[in-house]
Amino acid sequence: MNALIPFDDLARMGTALAKSGLFGMKSAEQAIALMLVAQAEGQHPATIAQDYDIIQGRAARKTHSVLARFQQAGGSVQWHELTDAKAHATFSHPQGGSVPIAWTIDQAKKIGLTSKDNWKNYPRAMLRARCIAEGVRAVYPAAIGGMLVSEEARDTYAPAPKNMGAAEIVQPEPDDTLLQAAQTVADQGTEAYRQFWQAASKDARTALMGQHETLKARAAEVDRARPALPPAAPADIVDPFVAEMEAAEAAGAHDADR
Repeated sequence: MNALIPFDDLARMGTALAKSGLFGMKSAEQAIALMLVAQAEGQHPATIAQDYDIIQGRAARKTHSVLARFQQAGGSVQWHELTDAKAHATFSHPQGGSVPIAWTIDQAKKIGLTSKDNWKNYPRAMLRARCIAEGVRAVYPAAIGGMLVSEEARDTYAPAPKNMGAAEIVQPEPDDTLLQAAQTVADQGTEAYRQFWQAASKDARTALMGQHETLKARAAEVDRARPALPPAAPADIVDPFVAEMEAAEAAGAHDADR
């Protein structure tokens, strides 16, 4: 076991690692926490750069590191098949016995993993990582320390959704000719514009939707600017009896003149 390194020295090392940006650790606190874990396991704190990844803010062990720890502790692996379709191996350890483990691409497909880019581009590596993680956990879990391997973590911890704010609905700009026609009709008043809108096609209405309220207001303004028309004079009401008498009188006067 390495000699314990004072916490102040760990803090300086953690700050340097985080500032370097080389190992995926975004804060000194992340680096220091992993250094303390490494030191508790008898490793030098600087080995965290080789042994861990930070996935969505959580620590995960690198698969090659898990396998190395397993083999250093007396474990062995015998690979039977390692292809893009299947990873099959037997994991053995004096304290845990032996167990065959197989991961297939069909198995990964059933649990919804193969749609991810890593599975599309590197199926063999992803199957191998899953096989190692399951095999080591089965016969010597101390080598993995209760963590996920990096490939498992990437499949498990989905990125947090980003709040992009409220979506702004942008209406398409109408064709200049169509807009000019609508403006000309609106200049004739509300009734003319109403008839124009009712007769317009669906595509024309969609194109004008962003201008529709403005055009309605324009037509209403035209109506308000027009001079008020005088009320129509009421039509004379003619009594049929009176009309007949007036006609008879007119005829009698005409006979007298003769």
